[in-house]
Amino acid sequence: MNNSEIFPHIDHTLLKATATEEQITRLCEEALKFRTASVCIPQSYVKFAHERFPELNICTVIGFPLGYSTTEVKCFEAQNAIQNGASEIDMVVNLGWVKDGRFDDVRDEIARAKAACGDKILKVIIETCYLTEQEKIELCKCVTNGGADFIKTSTGFGTAGADIEDIRLFKRHIGENVKIKAAGGVKTKSDLEMFLNEGCERIGTSSAVKLLTEGE
Repeated sequence: MNNSEIFPHIDHTLLKATATEEQITRLCEEALKFRTASVCIPQSYVKFAHERFPELNICTVIGFPLGYSTTEVKCFEAQNAIQNGASEIDMVVNLGWVKDGRFDDVRDEIARAKAACGDKILKVIIETCYLTEQEKIELCKCVTNGGADFIKTSTGFGTAGADIEDIRLFKRHIGENVKIKAAGGVKTKSDLEMFLNEGCERIGTSSAVKLLTEGE
């Protein structure tokens, strides 16, 4: 798989708490140069990035990274980010609700977040490292029935990231209109190729440009 086939699936990501304007600028410049699917950046930089790089597809995160913001806060975050120029929203589910078995509430929150996003893309982060297999299956149903566009494995801030077996599990249980994003721990070109070949539409990583251009 050549680089021109991989970059269009990459959400070029920088979500560290210490991310600076200079680092965000560099990320955006790389995304434009290599034609990545998007940049995924903190909300506080969305307006800056959109005004500086109006042609760039901007993704940001809400309820991040722990997921326990109220639904109203998550919806406000989504609307505010979109007003500032974001086209894609990655939202963390309420993992406490998951552990309590409150899957109807999880589904309803996803539906409300999707309504807040309108025609913009909503990706739902389920943070697989904290979940049982049955919880993952239930969340596939929640993401599907809530009307989200993507299910996403991880925040990158949990105890583990994307795992190929989780991708295969997703494929068996998500609806036909739901796409898959792998994120967290994708550190080699072989990882990128493996997840794409398994059917992931997007991969969230901060390493893709370095991995794919080293030695050029």
